[in-house]
Amino acid sequence: MPDFEKKILDYVTRPGYTPVREKALLKKVGGSKSTSAEFEQAIETLRSRKDILVSDSGLIRPVKKEGWIAGTIKKTSSGAGYLIPHHKPDDIAHDQRHAGDLYISERDLGDAHTGDEVYATVINRRRSGGQICGRVVEIIERASTTFVGTYFESHGEGYVHVDGKIFNSPIHVGDPGAKGVSSEDKVVIDILHFPSKDYLGQGVISKVLGPHGKPGVDLLSIVYEFGIPMEFPEEVLKEAREQASLFDETKLGNRRDLTKETIVTIDPADARDFDDAISLTRNEKGHWLLGVHIADVAHFVKEGSILDREAKRRGTSVYLPGQVIPMLPEIISNGLASLQEGQIRFTKSAFIEFTAEGVPVHTEFANSAVQVTQRFAYEQVLPIIQGRDDEGKNVSPQVRELLKNMHHLAMILRGRRFSAGALELHLSEVRLTFDDKHRVSGAVEREHDESHQIIEEFMLAANISVAEAFNDRNLRFLRRVHPSPELPRQVAFAEFVNAMGYTLKKAQSRKDLQRLIEQVHGTPVEQAINYALLRSLKQAEYTDEELGHYALAVDHYCHFTSPIRRYPDLTIHRMIDEILERPDKGKGQSPQGLRQLGHELSLRERRAESAERELTKVKLLSWMIENNIKTLKTMITGVETFGLFCRGTDVPVEGLLHISRLGKHDYFHQDAAKFSIVGERTGQEYRIGDFLTVEVEKIDLDRRELDFRLPSSKKVGKTSNAGPSRQKNKKSAKKSSSKAKPNTKKKSRKVKSQRSKKKKRK
Repeated sequence: MPDFEKKILDYVTRPGYTPVREKALLKKVGGSKSTSAEFEQAIETLRSRKDILVSDSGLIRPVKKEGWIAGTIKKTSSGAGYLIPHHKPDDIAHDQRHAGDLYISERDLGDAHTGDEVYATVINRRRSGGQICGRVVEIIERASTTFVGTYFESHGEGYVHVDGKIFNSPIHVGDPGAKGVSSEDKVVIDILHFPSKDYLGQGVISKVLGPHGKPGVDLLSIVYEFGIPMEFPEEVLKEAREQASLFDETKLGNRRDLTKETIVTIDPADARDFDDAISLTRNEKGHWLLGVHIADVAHFVKEGSILDREAKRRGTSVYLPGQVIPMLPEIISNGLASLQEGQIRFTKSAFIEFTAEGVPVHTEFANSAVQVTQRFAYEQVLPIIQGRDDEGKNVSPQVRELLKNMHHLAMILRGRRFSAGALELHLSEVRLTFDDKHRVSGAVEREHDESHQIIEEFMLAANISVAEAFNDRNLRFLRRVHPSPELPRQVAFAEFVNAMGYTLKKAQSRKDLQRLIEQVHGTPVEQAINYALLRSLKQAEYTDEELGHYALAVDHYCHFTSPIRRYPDLTIHRMIDEILERPDKGKGQSPQGLRQLGHELSLRERRAESAERELTKVKLLSWMIENNIKTLKTMITGVETFGLFCRGTDVPVEGLLHISRLGKHDYFHQDAAKFSIVGERTGQEYRIGDFLTVEVEKIDLDRRELDFRLPSSKKVGKTSNAGPSRQKNKKSAKKSSSKAKPNTKKKSRKVKSQRSKKKKRK
């Protein structure tokens, strides 16, 4: 056994060991900067051999006694839960009754809750279906100790109903009136003792957010629930102001001067930060020279600085309905770094040479300075390209020619991508619109036309070219990977597709999958099949491992194009500086902590996505309550033994139609092979993809639950998935839905979200 491996094991297994992170452990075992690479290799070896466990927050622990299994808890509404093992032992991995997860009854959970990392053991008991059962023996790390909920009083004591479904019982918070709290106030609490089957939890109120339903309180509730930093510390703002005072756009230094070049930006109409610009010319060989110019955030945010530490802590800008919480102070994100029209700005440029057929032949990097010639909103671009714009006089011949050439090359690159096996799901994406009082006024489906595709293709090309250039230099860097899906999930998806009446020849073939996506495009089952395919795929993440990007069908990929809003891109920009300064001596990022950094940034990204999803749901449910929405036209998106999950076709919110609400005079059971629920007496069948008009039975805003029932009238009911096209369904929905239905027009001046800009960054 190498020396470091033995030292690490000896230290973490000693009595009284308190878990620490890599940097601290390196010092504890006598390591130094010069031996950090050897130390990290020892950590990876021990981890892969399952001699140690590294938690989500980076704490290193020994693997416990034989038979102890480390994993994450996911509770159900019944109070029981499942352990999702970090590494599945053979006796669990071979059990197919619940995808290898370990069932844990309520009495065996102790005070473990959803998201907690725990140790558990297999016990000598089986469920009725034969599934393996377990018991929690130790909490490794809590998912959180801070929660948001609604305060109430009972028998002279204060309690809090925590939002969501994590706790089934209220948390006791002591004497009433602490911090001036009143009943129905939304509050933030810190848990002192977690609840279990046998006793209530105890906590203390740390902050009062305001009365339930007050404008802005729902936003604060989500921000605190997910632990998203909002306000920047004064020291961070001070450093940002110092950078602003030092910035002199006239001092280009060694930067390549592109300020006289024809360069454009294309972004959402309401965008405020512009981090990418495009130039495109042809050389003497007839090859395309694409210039992708990205805001040089690294010039302002130095590695290890206060600004850098804050950006790393945030990881990403968070796009919530009606509000953006930036990764960097606005003086940088919307000012110094933003590529505003007519302003000289510093950039990192990737120049990619393509043949006339779109084959990349060379990539070059440069620190540069640009002056954007003209800024465009997406909606303006296609009319100009197609020569049907009413404001053509405001676009110079050079810019018009540039836009046409951009469109031509982008479509060539897009065709080559799909020929190589890339996947693109057709998932409807909705943004909320707001009135002047920040209340939901409607829901607008996001467009993704060829103007969006132009920028998407160029951003993808730049990201791929940068990653391949780093890989060719044998540099270690933060990759954006999308691992290949697991075979059982692919097989299950193929069975689902077959039940929908379609044939998927090879579930492992990306080309066959894309062919299926195109085949169902515009049909009633399009969304059902696309969502099912999405669920069969793994999540993309950041890591230094060479796992490739499955959906893009490339071996090497990274994020380079959005350093204003994503920290991983900032690490890539710093590597470009290293290459430019020392072309033959660059080693890439230090191996110490790179994989852990990727893991942490992946978690930040998922946190931001979850926060956006939850706040969107809260706002939609609030809108339904305010407008007294009673019926919805929905599509069945999921079938379980206990009922149907239905998603609104006009109001993009999902709810549960419990099996007990399908009919009083019939017994319904799940037909897993057909992904349906069938009535034994009547033969009535409900399948994924069917359209169903439902009534709203209950809305629980705090738990974010929406329950449906079938209408009492026999005239309103199911539409088969063999029914009319989406356009016809929309028309019929307009006739039957409430007058308070959200405005679904394509354009709205009151859209407050900038989220759509992320669409072009995979």
